[in-house]
Amino acid sequence: MTSPPHSLRVLVVGSGGREHALAWACARSPLVGEVLAAPGNGGTATVGRNLQLSVTDGVAIARAALEARVDLVVVGPDAAIAAGVTDAMEQAGILCFGARRLAGELESSKAFAKRLMSRVGIDTAAFGVFHEVGAARRHILSHPGPVVVKADGLALGKGAFVCPDSEVALQVTERLMVRGELGDPGRTVVIEEVLDGTEVSLFAICDGQRAVMLPPVCDYKRAFDGDLGDMTGGMGGYCPPRGLDVEAINQRALEEVVTPVLAEMSRLRRPFQGCLYVGAMLSGTRIQVLEFNARFGDPETEIVLPLLGDPVPYLLQAAQGALELPAPALLEPAAVGVVAVREPYPQAVSKGGPIEGLAEAARAGCLVFQMGTLAGAAGAVEVAGGRVLICMAAGESVARARSRAYSGLERLSFAGMRYRSDIAA
Repeated sequence: MTSPPHSLRVLVVGSGGREHALAWACARSPLVGEVLAAPGNGGTATVGRNLQLSVTDGVAIARAALEARVDLVVVGPDAAIAAGVTDAMEQAGILCFGARRLAGELESSKAFAKRLMSRVGIDTAAFGVFHEVGAARRHILSHPGPVVVKADGLALGKGAFVCPDSEVALQVTERLMVRGELGDPGRTVVIEEVLDGTEVSLFAICDGQRAVMLPPVCDYKRAFDGDLGDMTGGMGGYCPPRGLDVEAINQRALEEVVTPVLAEMSRLRRPFQGCLYVGAMLSGTRIQVLEFNARFGDPETEIVLPLLGDPVPYLLQAAQGALELPAPALLEPAAVGVVAVREPYPQAVSKGGPIEGLAEAARAGCLVFQMGTLAGAAGAVEVAGGRVLICMAAGESVARARSRAYSGLERLSFAGMRYRSDIAA
């Protein structure tokens, strides 16, 4: 890594809990002198300066980064990757951690990702890609039993439907392909078999050729206890997954999944630099890939980053295409994060009203990363989204971290607050 000549200015693109965690981690780094966020939220405002810019406006972000003499841009959300924000930074000569638009098709097109997996021999569910509803219906009727129907494009974490039978699968296909409930992202669908096992989120920091694995996380996507209710952007998670040999799984994932993907993306002249998120199902000795994301996960980032110490050297080296660091040592063995939402999320989002107890949760040994918030008057923090915040705690065991996280949540309050009670139970 080229040594920075001065304290770095880092600009984090995004407005959620992932970006608050990234901004917080960068602000703690001895390499960093100033953190900016575009557009940021109430949390990023406490560790840096917010810039009121759209996450998909690469030209405006590049202009602002040049004016602020930013040394490193860190791209958070999938929408920014798909909009080519990293490409805009590259064109402006600004160092950027984040996948370029074409590399981001690993996430923005489920069909592209599944075909790549098939081509390079990555273990994944049997699948079909359908652009026309009649062909999709015929496929469903010829494959009785449970299937997963996925919108091909980006759908804010709500584009995958586990269907217990053909009737439900046909209904979902009708909603996506005919009624257009998710718009263009659902006009093409991927239909695949249902996999059994333990679902985990695996993360690799990539420089285009090499990768370093981060700790895996088990996350909870359903809205209610017992994995009931609608799919959400994530209701919490814990690290490390119980009963998992983390070092062995990460090594196998690196060899069997990440390295082949990087090689194929390079062959396609779409080198992947950034964070490759591998959604995987572990069954016996198999690592079966469910999907790829082309960025840090949310809420997994808020759970993992506080365990890592200083992530900035990894971000810098990956952005420079010169990743040489070993896997990071952990500051604590375990972490748990629980997301608090405002009812009736995920059916609808309502905004406004203060969040109380942030200082009290911090005194209880928790980190509170703000997801859907904005900075109000006189230092107040107000609700600005469905997923409002995540209360995270680390500890010597998952059980101890879980106890601390829920203790912190009891100190937090806002109108309509709800959270799952069974995260890491």
